[in-house]
Amino acid sequence: MNIFRLAGDVSHLVAIILLILKIWRTKSCAGISGKSQVLFALVFTTRYLDLVITFISIYNAVMKVVFLGLAYATVYLIYMRFRSTYNSESDSFRVEFLLVPVAGLSFLENYAFAPIEILWTFSIYLESVAILPQLFMITKTGEAESITTHYLFFLGLYRALYLANWVWRYNTEGFFDQIAVVSGVVQTIFYCDFFYLYVTRVLRGSGKMSLPMPV
Repeated sequence: MNIFRLAGDVSHLVAIILLILKIWRTKSCAGISGKSQVLFALVFTTRYLDLVITFISIYNAVMKVVFLGLAYATVYLIYMRFRSTYNSESDSFRVEFLLVPVAGLSFLENYAFAPIEILWTFSIYLESVAILPQLFMITKTGEAESITTHYLFFLGLYRALYLANWVWRYNTEGFFDQIAVVSGVVQTIFYCDFFYLYVTRVLRGSGKMSLPMPV
């Protein structure tokens, strides 16, 4: 494991913890897309099915369990514990427009036509677009609380660090995972505009990140 992979995992973990703490402390999931969180839970579920058949390392196994647990804890808080604060009208992205193409692509483009491999590929493709309902929700409402933007920043940082991890591994090990790299690049592109707004508006002291509204 290299420093970029470790830093990416830490950034990913920080993002999810920030989100859960935000929900728990405010007792509200306002501004948070439940659909994105369900998609991320699905990502972890389909990716980590190998927990029961493959052991790589203690670190790997523990992180998989932690991410699974936190993902479902987030879904529980949004749809059960604080359901009355969830804004389903603003969280209106049609997730079937993501799930159907991703499922089809995972059958067509994979490394082996086997159930575990197809599900792993599905998780990689789905992760690259799972944040879209959240970004769509922010665009629709026109603003996001600073804690939500911090969550998105660390999530985007995780993807950027993983890109650095793949570059490092290619240069040091000759390892290149085309599916993961291309999907990671696509996902990072989705965050680029958000990163600009985060730096120019949130880090300069605004309590919320307001988006420019169309004239």
